Amino acid sequence: MEKLFPSPTAPKDHIQQRLLFLAAAAIVLMAATLSLAPAVRLHSWQVEYRWQHWLAVPVWSLGFFFTHLETSKRLPGRDPYLLPITALLSGWGLMTIWRLEPAFGLRQTIWLAFGLVLFNLGLRIPKLLDLLRRYKYIWLFAGLLLTALTFIFGTYPAGQGPRLWLGFGGVFFQPSEPLKLLLVIFLAAYLADRQPVSFNLVQLLAPSLILTGAALFILLAQRDLGTASIFILLYFAIVYLASGRRRILLLGTGLILAAGIAGYFMFDVIQVRINAWVNPWLDPSGSSYQIVQSLMAVASGRLLGSGIGLGSPSVVPVAISDFIFAAIAEETGFLGLVAVMALLTLLSIRAMQIAIQAANNYQRYLAAGLGTYFMLQSILIIGGNLRLLPLTGVTLPFISYGGSSLATSFIALLMLALLSNTEDDIEPAPLLNNKPYLFISGWMLVCLAAVALIGGWWAVVRSDRLLMRTDNPRLSIADRYVPRGAMVDRRNAPIAVTEGEPGSYERQLLYPPLSLSVGYIHPVYGQAGLEESLNEYLRGYRGTPQSTILLKQLLYNQPPEGLDVRLSIDLQLQEKADEMMAGQTGALVLVNAQSGEVLAISSHPYFDPVQANGPWETYFNDPTVPLLNRATQGQYPPGTALGPFLLAAVEENNIKIEEPNKYLTSLDGEAWDCALQIPANTTFYEAIAAGCPGASLTMGTALDLNDLKKLYQRLGFDQTPDIPLPSADSTSILELQDQKRIALGQDAISVTPLQMAIAAASFSAQGVRPSPAFAAAVNTPQQGWVILPAGKKTTVFQASAVSEAAGKLPMSGLPAWETVASARLEEGTITWYLAGTTPSWRGVPLAMALVLEEDNPEMAVEIGSAVLDTILNRPASEDETSGTP
Repeated sequence: MEKLFPSPTAPKDHIQQRLLFLAAAAIVLMAATLSLAPAVRLHSWQVEYRWQHWLAVPVWSLGFFFTHLETSKRLPGRDPYLLPITALLSGWGLMTIWRLEPAFGLRQTIWLAFGLVLFNLGLRIPKLLDLLRRYKYIWLFAGLLLTALTFIFGTYPAGQGPRLWLGFGGVFFQPSEPLKLLLVIFLAAYLADRQPVSFNLVQLLAPSLILTGAALFILLAQRDLGTASIFILLYFAIVYLASGRRRILLLGTGLILAAGIAGYFMFDVIQVRINAWVNPWLDPSGSSYQIVQSLMAVASGRLLGSGIGLGSPSVVPVAISDFIFAAIAEETGFLGLVAVMALLTLLSIRAMQIAIQAANNYQRYLAAGLGTYFMLQSILIIGGNLRLLPLTGVTLPFISYGGSSLATSFIALLMLALLSNTEDDIEPAPLLNNKPYLFISGWMLVCLAAVALIGGWWAVVRSDRLLMRTDNPRLSIADRYVPRGAMVDRRNAPIAVTEGEPGSYERQLLYPPLSLSVGYIHPVYGQAGLEESLNEYLRGYRGTPQSTILLKQLLYNQPPEGLDVRLSIDLQLQEKADEMMAGQTGALVLVNAQSGEVLAISSHPYFDPVQANGPWETYFNDPTVPLLNRATQGQYPPGTALGPFLLAAVEENNIKIEEPNKYLTSLDGEAWDCALQIPANTTFYEAIAAGCPGASLTMGTALDLNDLKKLYQRLGFDQTPDIPLPSADSTSILELQDQKRIALGQDAISVTPLQMAIAAASFSAQGVRPSPAFAAAVNTPQQGWVILPAGKKTTVFQASAVSEAAGKLPMSGLPAWETVASARLEEGTITWYLAGTTPSWRGVPLAMALVLEEDNPEMAVEIGSAVLDTILNRPASEDETSGTP
């Protein structure tokens, strides 16, 4: 007989059954993928597989199977789409929580079972909807009382935080969650009992406004601002649906804006969240850390996602609750985030359809209120995750961790299922004005479109830029699974390498004195130095075939193996420089004067990156500033170190110099003597080499002021070096007017030791100033070692002029020139030492600049001459500083 006369409800049962089967297939697929994820990530079958989450699969499956049978039996006329939608959402959230925090996944599984039990028990309560309507005041007062009890007995499950929960025996309950539903029930019943609205709206709404205001007062006193926002929006949305008056929406919008502005000045938490929303990049590691990491998670997902179990969503704070949407977006991509939002929108739209077909106004307002509740809560939290809205801290229905939220969501689902259970032959209650329902439904679709657009912006358009930020912890996480390229010196001696096994790779700097230049990789502080600037090579994104990069990303959500980079550094010379600089405060830079390659760069004091894994505050607060690379970031007046350059300019312009009677001078009323003590019969050129200010002043004032400025420009003093390291901004030369101070290297002139070394290179390279270079070559998988392009060169002097000038500043016993100098600071006197090979030197031309943050010219000469002597007197077979093979 059933085959001949099928039940009219059979198609609904079939639809629900098939959709639940598809949801079950999706959840099982997620669980299986999560189990295999460790093998994929480590590229090995010999791993510890994840299995705990399978405990949730039978609970979810049996729970929804039993619920399907019960709804088919007790609610034959129900909406067949409600249960499958919520089944998929809750299962998706459950797998995500198990993936992030297995301990919380077990708790959520228990809460899921509890929520399904509540749902099925509710099916057995006769006239449940009528009971809710009849005792609306009691329900709302009970909810307010429970919420008010948190002022006395409130607690926070995690220890320190807002006391919004009531707890007993390790079980915690947040009264504000069901209070939202109680508000919807109360407003639906209250407004339905007073229909049609034929008298003054203020009189109609006064009692409900008082009760809602009481709830808002409690929530604001608790600082539960997310729930308070939902209360305001829910109230005006339901009143608008009942009255059809758009001014209600305008009033509600104005009130929420006014509340936001007032809250900005009254509550620190709102101020912090709005500031983070307006510009999260101002403090990405502080007050904006959550939203920045959320956006990076979405960007990491790109279009298709990193793969379930293959991303790093756990780096986002509170990923199981407030930021679970970002966690899902990271591992399922743009398509996943649109799917979640589409399911929530579909659930809300189905609620609006149920409202339109409701048998009476109470059921209509209740269904529409529940749909609006789901959509409001969803868009608030999703918008906060995507920086579409400020963060509110509410949960994502059916998905976020939280027993109170999940149980409340299933109670709301129960009411929707009951409301949808209508006979086909029953006419819905007359709907005189359907525009409010169409408007709210349209708003829901606009929310879906907005999430899709902003989600696509972060996941597709801006993903590359976000992911390459140095404060992206996924960079350091990837380095634990895929070896990063090594940095080697010009003889291929290792400087920074990756050691360990997949999953536990660690970056090791084998020569700590180079820490300020090589830099570091840190999960919190990001990358710095050459590790940052050469990251594209070291991480394999540049120099690796694009097909390999895409394949690694698609299969493993991992970057390719990094490429080794050969630096211009000569470790033997570097070790000598650091040996001589030990215990000093200053910097030394030695360069190949012809190519600009930096052979040694020493900055003291420095930090040890091994120790940096401990308390970084010790480095931040250290008065010696060990995190400052003095070679590239330290700015010092050149002082009388400009003497050799002034001499070359004088030689080039054939200017005759009358030797001064004395070589000391005064500056700002204080005597300024030579850097080195000189005998009475010192020649003019010996005075230049000794850093005598009188000699520099004589030459500087003999030149035209504009020619003096142009000289400093050609030397590169007004240009920030184009180097792969943080460097200080250059000073402007053109605005300077005091020729005396300019000639003496004072006034507003300040340079870095690297700038001085490159300027000195022009003395040893026929008057040509090279561009500095740190990276010499990269070892590519297809072409082997590829030499990286060099920068441009600038002619500063005629070759004859620097040859003549260098010959007048000889270094005793070596084919080199040298000068020692001093400069004045408010804190005291600093010492410069410049040196380099003469143009007659047949080997690799060299230039060096040394600065000591003290008045100690003898020490400067000792350090500089020892370093230069090391390279000029070593065997020719060891002198491989001329280039890269």
